[in-house]
Amino acid sequence: MVNITKEQILAIGAVLKDDNRPLKERFRALFTLRNIGGPIAIHCISDCFRDTSALLKHELAYCLGQMQDEEAIAALVKVLQDTNQEPMVRHEAGEALGAIGKQEVVSILETFAKDPVVEVSETCQLALERIKWLCSANQEQLSQNPYASVDPAPPASVSNVAELQATLLNDKETLFNRYRAMFALRNMHTKESVLALSTGLKSGSALFRHEIAFVLGQLQDEVSVPFLIESLEDCDENEMVRHECAEALGSIASDDCFSVLTKYLHDNKRVVKESCEIALDMCEYENSPEFQYANTLQAMS
Repeated sequence: MVNITKEQILAIGAVLKDDNRPLKERFRALFTLRNIGGPIAIHCISDCFRDTSALLKHELAYCLGQMQDEEAIAALVKVLQDTNQEPMVRHEAGEALGAIGKQEVVSILETFAKDPVVEVSETCQLALERIKWLCSANQEQLSQNPYASVDPAPPASVSNVAELQATLLNDKETLFNRYRAMFALRNMHTKESVLALSTGLKSGSALFRHEIAFVLGQLQDEVSVPFLIESLEDCDENEMVRHECAEALGSIASDDCFSVLTKYLHDNKRVVKESCEIALDMCEYENSPEFQYANTLQAMS
């Protein structure tokens, strides 16, 4: 990690906050702040929740959760409580609180586990289950997460794809257990497990389907491309799911991905349009020999 001054962090924060800049530049600033960490970076990120872009605010909350710093809890609670924020933003704030995983947020999560917005209530229920699992004296042998992400649930200890797929698609199973099956299938990363995951894009709630798209983006396996394209092209699908499919396609960055993302660059749903813009930027960097997407901090050294 390069040495970076307070003034440099604030300058990056100013880029993040500047709504006259292209969204892709603001996203790169956000990822740089996430990598830097610390109270100044957290303040810069938290200060942008008044933006008009639901996509950006959703990503702010995600990054704060991935940083797992208690300094972010107050800002995330405020976002979760704000019913004027878009559901996808409040959902991500709830998930971020679960990712930080501190007992002090249990009461607030219990309150919003009954929220009338289903994406918010389901997320808070998952966050409570994750904290409960973290606090339990479990001795499970879990598969390793190769993506270094803080997930909403631990992977299941099962290693049979058919059994995991059955749990994944079982609407009578708890959402937490279905998520556990999802992450176990992701960690396997075989053609069979990716196909099993892809069937989940037609199952469960919008929250569940959006998480399926997210893990398919992590896997970056072209086997999932037709499934992701089908969901992105379904204009009746929840915009939160379509947005995540767009970003997953940007991660995979094949020619087919580029073509469909270009097609929906002017979608009438702002969050989908902006996701395609970011995804195309991801495509460009995935196919660049220079450096990986959002690795801007390295470029500063």
